[in-house]
Amino acid sequence: MGGFYIIIGPPGAGKGTQATILAEKCKIPHISSGNIFRENLQNRTELGKRAKEYMDKGELVPDDITIQMVINRLSQQDCENGALLDGFPRTPLQAEALSAFLAEKGKQIEAVLLIEVPAEELIDRLSGRWTCKAEGHVYHLKYNPPKKDGICDIDGSPLYQRDDDKRETVEQRIKVYKDQTAPLVEYYESKGLLKKVDGSKTIEEVTSALMNAIKC
Repeated sequence: MGGFYIIIGPPGAGKGTQATILAEKCKIPHISSGNIFRENLQNRTELGKRAKEYMDKGELVPDDITIQMVINRLSQQDCENGALLDGFPRTPLQAEALSAFLAEKGKQIEAVLLIEVPAEELIDRLSGRWTCKAEGHVYHLKYNPPKKDGICDIDGSPLYQRDDDKRETVEQRIKVYKDQTAPLVEYYESKGLLKKVDGSKTIEEVTSALMNAIKC
């Protein structure tokens, strides 16, 4: 059991859901770069303070700070036998730093899992989401509509669409994802580590395909 894996996927591909399931099945921690950032900022670690200086200015946090945060997390006891990385690496430079760190420990990345979903389906999934104002219950006009238009089934509060879920925002998020991850996908493809999985199927079918693609 175990091993080090990376999961990549566009917004709306179900990456978070699949990462949670896979980590459980493989008995390895699910390491989300977003969570690592939040923990460092909340705990006011040295790296967190440095990252905050850039974030407060609206600038991107430099690679070396992000890399060190992730390496610190991977150095913890629960990652001894492996981890599933989500949201890191984002660039070939980060990928090389990760490989160098693992090589020092006699480890390596076993596979990079890319969940692929056609852009139109991603837009359909994300732009159909509506949220209730009171408790944040989420509905989908196509897959999980409320019983009464515009009203939450649970608490009766009105539903609204978050800016993040509006079609034009969704299209932009997908474009940014493609532009940012293309070099990383090419990098891992050239190393023979990339495993592509069709994310347009059911959750169970996608999980099964991902499990077939890895050795944990």
